[in-house]
Amino acid sequence: MPDELDKMNYLEGLSVFQGARLKAFWSEMFSLVRGKPAELLSFEEVRTRLRLREEDYKGTQEVELEKIVGSVGRYKDFTRSFLPKRNTMQERWSRVYAQANGMTGLPPIELYKVGDVYFVRDGNHRVSVARQLGSKVIQAHVTELPTSISLHAEMTEKELDSAEAYAAFLEQTGLARLRPQHQSITLSEPSRYNDLFGHIHVHRAVLSQQEGREVSIEEAAADWYDKVYRPAITLIRKYNVLKDDHNRTEGDLYLWMIDHLREMMEDYGAESNARSFSDALVDYLSDKRIPVPKELLIEKDATVELAKVDIDDALRAMRSRMNRDDEKRP
Repeated sequence: MPDELDKMNYLEGLSVFQGARLKAFWSEMFSLVRGKPAELLSFEEVRTRLRLREEDYKGTQEVELEKIVGSVGRYKDFTRSFLPKRNTMQERWSRVYAQANGMTGLPPIELYKVGDVYFVRDGNHRVSVARQLGSKVIQAHVTELPTSISLHAEMTEKELDSAEAYAAFLEQTGLARLRPQHQSITLSEPSRYNDLFGHIHVHRAVLSQQEGREVSIEEAAADWYDKVYRPAITLIRKYNVLKDDHNRTEGDLYLWMIDHLREMMEDYGAESNARSFSDALVDYLSDKRIPVPKELLIEKDATVELAKVDIDDALRAMRSRMNRDDEKRP
């Protein structure tokens, strides 16, 4: 009887597979039209680009299937929703389908966890079959690769570029280690993390001058985060400044405020020395023709002291040092 049931489940699996292949075809067509990625994320690419090194086994867990977004070695064999893309997968897929509907069921799969998403280490067909059966969760052995960088199921290439640039920024500054609970710094343009790094180099120069010693880049980054970046973000959130601007992140607005205050200093000289982040936000809202909260007009946040060092000069010096370091490496 079990053998007969397995055979029936297998034959049913063949039919379901054909339906899944048709769905995969149309899914890829719609993805091309919409300009959205159809393939799964490559775990090895993500691990390399986000500089992930540590692993921590978390045991067996129940994982939501929609949070599984990639694969270690078979990311080109399935669509983003784990529909099979090759006809040659039919026999194995149908056997897994039969087992899933049999008396023993399927064993747990193996997953890597990165942020809030997962990558299949072993069990791609099981994930595909489970989704076709309408399951919402699956049992899995989970190994986590810790990171403070956010990933999601619909990541685009530009978003991956931005995540890679952010990972490099965190490694260069040591913020992930020194401030493990730091607010995520998201920028729309990956190249602007270099500008952010330039700000920290300027902050380092100011600290070194004030303290009469050479301040490390990590020490400067932690001080910059505590005394410059976090207060600015707190102010942005306090007045919900970005509620009507969905194309700009908090990090983008921070950079705009610094650039704006620097322009004011260049245009008005000593008259602009007492300007603060709240003044910059008033200018931002006024420029957008958005009503300025009365409380913001009388906000008593600390004055932003902008260094006399030009950001562009600091960036050029930083890149020059990085190039020299690269040339010294074997």
